[in-house]
Amino acid sequence: MVKELLKTKNLNLWFTDNYVLHDLNFSVYEKKITALIGPSGCGKSTLLRSFNRMNDLIPECKIEGEILLDGKNIYEPKADVTEIRAKIGMVFQRPNPFPKSIYNNVAYGLQIRGEKKKSVLDEAVEKSLRDAWIWDEVKDRLHTSALSLSGGQQQRLCIARALANQPKVLLLDEPTSALDPKSTAKIEELCIDLKDKVTILMVTHNIAQAGRISDYTTFMYLGDIIEFGETKNVFTVPRDKRTEDYLTGVFG
Repeated sequence: MVKELLKTKNLNLWFTDNYVLHDLNFSVYEKKITALIGPSGCGKSTLLRSFNRMNDLIPECKIEGEILLDGKNIYEPKADVTEIRAKIGMVFQRPNPFPKSIYNNVAYGLQIRGEKKKSVLDEAVEKSLRDAWIWDEVKDRLHTSALSLSGGQQQRLCIARALANQPKVLLLDEPTSALDPKSTAKIEELCIDLKDKVTILMVTHNIAQAGRISDYTTFMYLGDIIEFGETKNVFTVPRDKRTEDYLTGVFG
């Protein structure tokens, strides 16, 4: 039976007077890949950032409703935001490695949470780099700058950095949009491999990509969730005409 890991309940979001997310009720299932699709400006990335409280960094943002992780509201007043961001990791559209060594990029999250034991850090760095399919490419230069890596390698390093915190959920905001086709294919294969270890929620403008790798697809339009279901059903027998029009290129 598929487990509901992450869930919104009547989620509303505004930036000042701009009403962006409209009373959303949405579920993310454990150890599955869920794709968020829809035209630019429809609220996909804003919804994604709500799941690890990145919108907290925007002063004019106002949120109502709940987001539940394992049944607990991550927006309750006593919630530990640092802990939430460890459990719900995020990788952005453009690779953003820190100007540090490859090793320190991956170890960073553990270090700021107080881990000092070298053996623990070494083990976590190697495991995370292996899980992100980049260990063999960087194992002999762990202490060189992460900025020396190619774009595709940097993105896999950012995934490794998130994985080092042992997250329950990995949020990916158009993770391949800045990459070449070969690097894109590698990230897609990696996502399929990772879903046995972590739940993935991914924003993508690449409809074919959503069809290739996701188990579930959510179509958003103008701040509303228009359709949600298993990807094969959404793509072949959409229930809403707007979903069909988007998938067939009538608008986008």
